[in-house]
Amino acid sequence: MFTSQTSSFQDSIDVEERDDFDSEDIASYNQKIQLNCYYTIYLYQGTRSEASGESASSSWNQRRADSTTSQEDFSLTLVDSSLPAEAEPELRSYISRRLSKGALLGGMGNIATVELSVPEQAVGCYCCLLEQERSPDQPDADGNGYVICFMGGSEKGLNLFRLELDKYVQGLQSSLQTPELQNLETEVRPYLSRWYEESVMHIHRVVLLVQGSLSFLLYAALSHILVEVVNSDEKTKADVARFVKAASLQGLSQQDTTTASLCKAMSEDTNTNLIIDCSTSPPTFSNTVSNRFCDDWVQAFLNGAERCNPFLLRQILENFKLKAIQDMNSLKRSVRQAEMSHYALFRCCQFLQGCGNGDVLLQNARNEHSDLPEACSIITVLEEFLRDQSQAKA
Repeated sequence: MFTSQTSSFQDSIDVEERDDFDSEDIASYNQKIQLNCYYTIYLYQGTRSEASGESASSSWNQRRADSTTSQEDFSLTLVDSSLPAEAEPELRSYISRRLSKGALLGGMGNIATVELSVPEQAVGCYCCLLEQERSPDQPDADGNGYVICFMGGSEKGLNLFRLELDKYVQGLQSSLQTPELQNLETEVRPYLSRWYEESVMHIHRVVLLVQGSLSFLLYAALSHILVEVVNSDEKTKADVARFVKAASLQGLSQQDTTTASLCKAMSEDTNTNLIIDCSTSPPTFSNTVSNRFCDDWVQAFLNGAERCNPFLLRQILENFKLKAIQDMNSLKRSVRQAEMSHYALFRCCQFLQGCGNGDVLLQNARNEHSDLPEACSIITVLEEFLRDQSQAKA
């Protein structure tokens, strides 16, 4: 059982050999790519609510009459777009079809492949309907709002960043107060034009920043170690925090409650915090800890960063977490078996020795089985085994 788990490690790293992306997606991985990114924002108006706002927005709508698509129960009016002129009506037609089918729900992003008159022809498109709050006097009236569209890369690539894109779109809500959007030039357009840089490129920036020291960040994420970034700007701090959160296993394993308590306990011990000092180039790391498992993944990340493909980097990160989860589940099963079988205990020792991530796996296993005395006894034996092996190598 453990032999097959360990031998699949290289398969986890070799993203290009897997079916996570289509063949056309991976065809460009061996070269640096320059991705064209686009955005579009539309005013969405329901027919019944349109009458109440007619006096306020009639002149605005008149000026944009050529950029409006009307259906039986709504209208879609272009506010701003970075698409080529010939491509925008094609996108508007696509969004109108989605709206007429009820395929766009308020506040929930939708990702699909669209064919437009752009150099890529077919691109991934994220679109989200942001509805404005309805008046208490007319709770059943059709709502107004905005449809936000981000285009770039592939559908599968954007799907890897769905949560980041949802959060980024929600950050625009406070700036969309009136149909006229007098803050279009100063707030809305600059915000929309940064969607790719802010929502997709943060993993790439962190890998370029820390380079070969990335294993320390990966280990911190798996071990719930607090990471502090000093002598740096706020953007870098936010990038590192988002990377650690994306690399952690919270939300992916069945131990969220106990993991939260472990995170709190470890964060209170400031001597264990990983400190990244950005006053030097490259940054200086303090309180560093890593293991063979995290070390082995670093080169895959560096290769992905060299190719300037953030979607590949995110897939590598997801594979990293998936492998850690698989190993963790294998350890949990074997701990239960080891309570009744010495041979199972022996196989457990072999697995921990071979996976390169034994200390992290045992830490999480002890935390999850803290109320099971027999399982804790097995984990203690395994911890002593790993400690003896480490001392023998030293």
